[in-house]
Amino acid sequence: MKEQLPLAVRLRAASTFENFAVGDNGALLSALRAGATRAGQPPLWVWAGPGMGRSHLLQATCHQATRAGRRAGYLPLAESGLQPEMLVGLEALDVVCVDDIHTVLGQPAWEQGLFRLYNDVLEQGHQLVIAACAAPAHVPIALPDLASRLAACLIWQVKPLNELAQGQALSARARVLGIEWSEDTLQYVQRRLPRDMRVLFKALDQLDAAALSHQRKLTVPFVKSVLETWVDSSADKRSRS
Repeated sequence: MKEQLPLAVRLRAASTFENFAVGDNGALLSALRAGATRAGQPPLWVWAGPGMGRSHLLQATCHQATRAGRRAGYLPLAESGLQPEMLVGLEALDVVCVDDIHTVLGQPAWEQGLFRLYNDVLEQGHQLVIAACAAPAHVPIALPDLASRLAACLIWQVKPLNELAQGQALSARARVLGIEWSEDTLQYVQRRLPRDMRVLFKALDQLDAAALSHQRKLTVPFVKSVLETWVDSSADKRSRS
């Protein structure tokens, strides 16, 4: 009998379906909720570019499964130090979420382990959710048997948010942080920064910290001064890396 290895990966408390800006992704969320709460659902492949929320969705799936009394595990393969042996025994969980699978594809030990995991999860009647930067046909899978299995997943693309939906997501995040700001300030942040939710949320955290430190409200002039310093600092770090 296989030994189930514990996953020392903590889920972000804020990564829930309720905190995800849905936009045009309603059908995707329905599929993930079904996989989290009901047995016998097909394996799912969720793909998107960086900052689109695929990791948020996988962690939200685990949160939903746990609330439903099911055992769930989240494995972020982009994390350093992970070994293929981490996959052994995961099929015992009701819901297995494997993030950033593209970062290990092409490595024989990982591909063999993922092939076994895929088969074992389905044999147990459990749920497998995979996230990657692209669809299965556009990632380098060396093992033909694994490629055929992954191609059989239900494939979902996380669709980008329009400007309105992004604003709603930022406003929702601001409410969680207890931030009060005007519509003008929100629009300034959206115009000033890239349409990448990771960047936007990180900037919002920086603004919240600055507002608390200086005991200031998030007015446009104050936000402008904070963002100019933050953007310059980020660019300097990138140039030295």
